[in-house]
Amino acid sequence: MIAGAGPVGLTLALLLARHRVPSVVLEARPHRDAEGSRAICFQRDVLDVLDRVGCAEQMVAEGVTWTTGRTYYRERELFAVTFPDPGRSLLPPWVNISQARVEELLLAGVRAEPLVELRSGHAVTGYRQDGDGVEADTGATGRVRGAHLVGADGARSTVRRLAGIGFPGRSFDDLFLICDIKADLPFPDERRFHFDPPWNPGRQVLVHPCPDSVWRIDWQVPPAFDPAAADIDAMVRRITGDRPYEIVWRSLYRFHERVASRFRDGRVFLAGDAAHLYAPFGARGLNSGIQDAENLAWKLALGGEGLLDSYPTERRAAALENLRVTGNTMAFLVPQDEARRRARRSALTRALTDPAARAEIDSGKLAEPYWYTDSPLTTPGGPVPTEPGAARPPLPGVVCPDGPVVVAGRATRLRRLFGAGFVVLTARADRVEAARSACAGELPVAVYGLADIDAEGVVTRALRARDDSVHLVRPDGHLAAVLPAFSGTALRHALDRAAGDAPRSP
Repeated sequence: MIAGAGPVGLTLALLLARHRVPSVVLEARPHRDAEGSRAICFQRDVLDVLDRVGCAEQMVAEGVTWTTGRTYYRERELFAVTFPDPGRSLLPPWVNISQARVEELLLAGVRAEPLVELRSGHAVTGYRQDGDGVEADTGATGRVRGAHLVGADGARSTVRRLAGIGFPGRSFDDLFLICDIKADLPFPDERRFHFDPPWNPGRQVLVHPCPDSVWRIDWQVPPAFDPAAADIDAMVRRITGDRPYEIVWRSLYRFHERVASRFRDGRVFLAGDAAHLYAPFGARGLNSGIQDAENLAWKLALGGEGLLDSYPTERRAAALENLRVTGNTMAFLVPQDEARRRARRSALTRALTDPAARAEIDSGKLAEPYWYTDSPLTTPGGPVPTEPGAARPPLPGVVCPDGPVVVAGRATRLRRLFGAGFVVLTARADRVEAARSACAGELPVAVYGLADIDAEGVVTRALRARDDSVHLVRPDGHLAAVLPAFSGTALRHALDRAAGDAPRSP
């Protein structure tokens, strides 16, 4: 059972269906609210997850793709960040498209999937769990029973409250105004962040392109800001000039920084905003929620306490890292005392002429997957850089790189081989049968020889595969183990560990 038919709950249901696990999605609202853009930025690795449920191609076709983010101080550009394309991925680094449209695409997939039942107007009001499953109350509509219950029911999660799980953190007093405006503007398809622009002195403005000539504008506004009394037209005109525009949505909001004290209570799990809330600078909210769904789906499908326990271990660690990163961003964007305000002004002023000072500027470290290097499922394989945005080598815990491959005569890309089970990649083609033998059993495992599928050598180079090396990939695309030389025993140990079991003795 999944409480909540937002993007996280719907993605989880479709991923479970890929594993042949039926689900019931219980949505409290009788009708869907599609107002406003809400979350808009989808990162490449999250697009891979959405590709597995069948909607990434449409998102890329409809959305605005971008590869560059620019940061300005007053009227001068400080620096630009361009996102690389390791492994020749066929997906763009970023796609901007409204959360509402993504939900439409996911709903279409759910309605076409016989293993998913969507019940609108079914609010979870209580539940009881035992050794065999969970029974949820849905008010006047009755009861539903399932093996597990996942709370993907948003920031005010009823499931979290019923489970007695705390949601510590803080809410910021600072206000931010969002406007989606429709206008033909001569701006490039880039993320642009403005510190202290003359048209919002002392505060910030973020501008993002969206489909259909819509532009998402976020203003930091004074604490007493009243949209009814403000001259919003003048605010917009400082960006659009005299070009005609239309406001299609606007919202005034405060940011929250919270992480649930637990992500699991027996057979009950939390995902998405029910488990964590972040300031949106860096697009870590919904992207992280989709990765919650991907992490949980294959573990629910395969089962086992060790595997299910790894969900809160991995995803709460990811949430705390996102909280740290976005907390640092908010400390820079809205300094809470005069000393910090002076330090920020100094950094921004020095960054105009000193490239070294630009490292101090924080307009939001953009979302990236968490690296499960310390996970109990990961066979250790060496240190990995921890700072946001640092290049990660293809070591255990890191998301496997992508690249073009040919399988059974069909051209595809490596990451499209993931999702249904574990994948083993052997550097030598003559190791395939031995690897299959080592992995034989109930676990779903596919084995490929890189020499057979990687004629261009792109994947081999991206993986840094050598001689007789072996890479084990989890269903969610993270590397579980990198073995420098083939060993059936070592591969079996790594597979058992990645599936949540203690490695077998030789």
